[in-house]
Amino acid sequence: MEKIVCGALIMAILLQITIAQTEHIVGDSFGWSIPINGAAAYSMWADANSIKIGDTLVFKFTQGNHDVQEVSRSSYEECSTQNSIGEAIKKGPAKITVQTLGDHYYICTVGEHCLAGQKMAIKVSSSNSSASNTPAGSIPPPSSSSNIVFASFLLSLFSITFTIFF
Repeated sequence: MEKIVCGALIMAILLQITIAQTEHIVGDSFGWSIPINGAAAYSMWADANSIKIGDTLVFKFTQGNHDVQEVSRSSYEECSTQNSIGEAIKKGPAKITVQTLGDHYYICTVGEHCLAGQKMAIKVSSSNSSASNTPAGSIPPPSSSSNIVFASFLLSLFSITFTIFF
């Protein structure tokens, strides 16, 4: 009986870890590029995604064509690297795990890309918060498929282990 309880507890912890950390593909299918409809594309993407501490932002871009730089709000508004946070990531795809609450601002520093709309502002909430960037009354987007696949894998692995040892 102890083994069953212990196994169930381990599975619950692993499942919680999997669910709590989501990988978000910035821009979904169009990735991190100069958007056709300007900065509105990334604003709409950010509004449709609930980013929490521990989540990973994946900026998909071709090395040499784009980069990603976190900046202050004023630098974001001006498309300037004057108040950069850390170094620009020049190799894509770039993965950034968000670790602090609040507003975060990202721009592409290549050429005039930021002025053409390749910039994004997000609001990060705590991992245990139920707050969302999704407008009231709308249906939130589905969670990342990579988390669902991983959770299914863990559940299958647990079932196999349980069958073999119990």
